[in-house]
Amino acid sequence: MKSEEEAKQIIQQVNGYEHITGAEALLRCLIAEGVDTIFGYPGGAIMPVYDKLLDFNDKLRHILTRHEQGAAHAAQAYAMVSGKPGICFATSGPGATNLITGIANAYLDSVPMVFITAQVVSGLIGTDAFQETDILGVSMPVTKWNCQVKKAQDISNTIAKAFYIATNGRPGPVLIDITKDAQIEKCSFKYKKCSYMRSYNPHIPLNKRALDSAAIMINHAEKPLILAGHGVLISGAEKELRKFVEKTGIPVAVTLLGLSSFPSGHRLYTGFLGMHGNYGPNLLTNEADLIIAIGMRFDDRVTGNITKYAKQARIIHIEIDEAEINKNVIVDLEIHNDAKEALEYLIPLVEQKSYESWVREFRICDKTEYEKVIKTETKPDKGDIRMGEVVRMVSEMTNGDAVIVTDVGQNQMTAARYFKFTEPKSFVTSGGMGTMGFGLPASVGAKIGRPDKQVVVFIGDGGFQMTIQELGTILHYKIPVKIVILNNGYLGMVRQWQEMFFKKRYASTELVNPDFVTIAKGFSIPGKKVSDRKELNSSLEKMLAAKGPYLLDIKIEKEGNVLPMIEPGASVSEITLNYKI
Repeated sequence: MKSEEEAKQIIQQVNGYEHITGAEALLRCLIAEGVDTIFGYPGGAIMPVYDKLLDFNDKLRHILTRHEQGAAHAAQAYAMVSGKPGICFATSGPGATNLITGIANAYLDSVPMVFITAQVVSGLIGTDAFQETDILGVSMPVTKWNCQVKKAQDISNTIAKAFYIATNGRPGPVLIDITKDAQIEKCSFKYKKCSYMRSYNPHIPLNKRALDSAAIMINHAEKPLILAGHGVLISGAEKELRKFVEKTGIPVAVTLLGLSSFPSGHRLYTGFLGMHGNYGPNLLTNEADLIIAIGMRFDDRVTGNITKYAKQARIIHIEIDEAEINKNVIVDLEIHNDAKEALEYLIPLVEQKSYESWVREFRICDKTEYEKVIKTETKPDKGDIRMGEVVRMVSEMTNGDAVIVTDVGQNQMTAARYFKFTEPKSFVTSGGMGTMGFGLPASVGAKIGRPDKQVVVFIGDGGFQMTIQELGTILHYKIPVKIVILNNGYLGMVRQWQEMFFKKRYASTELVNPDFVTIAKGFSIPGKKVSDRKELNSSLEKMLAAKGPYLLDIKIEKEGNVLPMIEPGASVSEITLNYKI
């Protein structure tokens, strides 16, 4: 005679259910959602999940980073290059709180991620138990949605909702906190993907009336300018954007996170916007009579002094998140829709045009910027190695066909300015949050997400030391990333501001650095120091040709500045090409 438990399992199997632990249910949910890679770090409260993970090694690859923050950044980069949501595990207490910077980073940059944290057993919640933290309260401001699960039976539906919320509409991070007892207890398991939530309707029907009006405005404009943001890449609208641009003849500029949404070498590409962006698109924003903003949020780094921004222009704003429309800049036409769908509708309505004299104004600006900034920065004939020449050489050696990852600061702005992107989703950086320490762990996630691509990360010597422990992850999994440290012995961007606005009072910005090549050698990563320009070309070639990971510590100009620059409080048309103290 069968036991009561065995009989129960048979009945459940007949009804299409299985009786499994909450930990196994979680992993089966992830597999059902197409997950194949998880980044994380184990601990006591999440141990049941990690124990069960051993049984799914053939379907789920777990990447053990050396810090939870590293796991979050790696998972974000994986999501940005692969188009899949990033998945991250951490235990309760400090494990969960160590994720917060990475969660906030993903939130500000609209990256779909599912964070799974563990919690103490439900009976101990609120007792200040060992490694108990209210991660829901802590993460609420920087997650799109979060939820705590105390019963194994609730895991399947909660995970299904999490994926739906993270990936639909304007994407972003969600966090699910699962108590340890919910991981251990058994439940009836059957997974169904979520395709609808009554309280959340992210798909907005096309506003055809507004789009028809947009087409009329576009067809009658004399100096139109497209501003393309991260939303173009998120919606997968790169091809539609190119068709739209080539039909209308309208010049296009991109935001920092919009880089790679449009080919850098295209005749209608004008450069990137922002504080250290290109001269033409910044200066001429205040000359355009029509601005078409697509999937961007008019960040302060793009607008400069908001009271002086594009007062002469009519503005069309295509944006999936209604909260971003009229938030910073009051627009003339609101189009609350997905960028790809909106462009697909617009393309047949707009006229075939050419704005030769308008485009020529950008080319004149390009020539001015080249003579006053770019030539000296990318092709110097004397002095110390410049950041720009390093990036230019990598761009040329890879023909722009590489995934570029950056940390934050001068290295970030220089990479954005001088790498010539040819493929979409090939630029990974921390935009809204500006997180130093992002670069190294992000390069790990980028390479795992795109193993077919050369992945090069540009990092400053300051940011590198914030997450230097992730060299251990590179060693562990033999991840062939190419690490370029642009080493000036300073917290470079802070030093630049101290030079320009604080009379060269360098407060706590000069660094005493260790021997990075020796440290890399300890992680079995070959490397080389470069301080002589004569060695730069051959050293970069050797790095790119290496089959495994490789590190170059390049000594660059110690007090070099990134120019042009829109100074704080200035308008975009007051962009500075040179600076003298």
